[in-house]
Amino acid sequence: MNRLSHTPLCCLWVFLGGLTATLTARADAVSAVQLLREGGCGGVLPAAQRLRHSPLLDRAAELWAGGRSPAIAAERSGYEAETAAGLHINGPESSTVQLLKHSGCRTALNPGFHDIGVYRHGSDTWLVLAAAYVVPTRSQAPVLATRALQLVNEVRARGTRCGERSFGPAPTLRLSGALADVAFGHANDMAAHNYFEHEDLAGHSPAERVRAVGYREKLVGENIAYGPKSAEEVVQGWLDSPGHCENIMDPRFAEMGIAYAQGPASKHGLYWVQLLADPQA
Repeated sequence: MNRLSHTPLCCLWVFLGGLTATLTARADAVSAVQLLREGGCGGVLPAAQRLRHSPLLDRAAELWAGGRSPAIAAERSGYEAETAAGLHINGPESSTVQLLKHSGCRTALNPGFHDIGVYRHGSDTWLVLAAAYVVPTRSQAPVLATRALQLVNEVRARGTRCGERSFGPAPTLRLSGALADVAFGHANDMAAHNYFEHEDLAGHSPAERVRAVGYREKLVGENIAYGPKSAEEVVQGWLDSPGHCENIMDPRFAEMGIAYAQGPASKHGLYWVQLLADPQA
């Protein structure tokens, strides 16, 4: 076991003229991005919703100006980003909209971004656009479990290498509701009590937790993880770890349960538990 449309040119010219005049009156980078998003960057791209100004991303923009990548800067600022990107322009504030239009329209209008922060020093402006990570709710668990099962079965179907060992194709796994419930119980317990072990605080092993719900098993394996925020991330992490990968590729296993939980001590990720078992006939 391991733990682990295009707009006519005349209309475009009129729009940009008005846009520049408006921005001259309120020449700041956040307003520039908002106006570009509302107008589709002069009608060349689909319009996008306005962004929320985030003080945390202001700090992230400052950190980016200091040499951090936008993603790392967002993390260091305390903003939990699902995705983040930066725009750096140089010029007077009155030219911000034109500078962004010429060099950053696609980033500025990305509909996946919801928040923005800005830092300006001299004639340089750094903007960080991001979308906050949203913790998946318990109601999303079946969807994520199905996706994880698909990923696991794909690699089992083709075979793979786990560290120094090569594994050929293995039979597909099926989801088990009982194993998923046990997995959630352990993930939730680790999240609530801030520990990360296969053995729970009562001293029960994965096999003992499985038997306690009446599941009759021949063989039980467990993978655990802390941090990943998606089924893709957690499965890939296990596959990149030889011991976890061997569990996933073990042809003796026939059923799988997977669950996740987030507690007060897990602000930067989720606790994941994957149970693999061969049930008795």
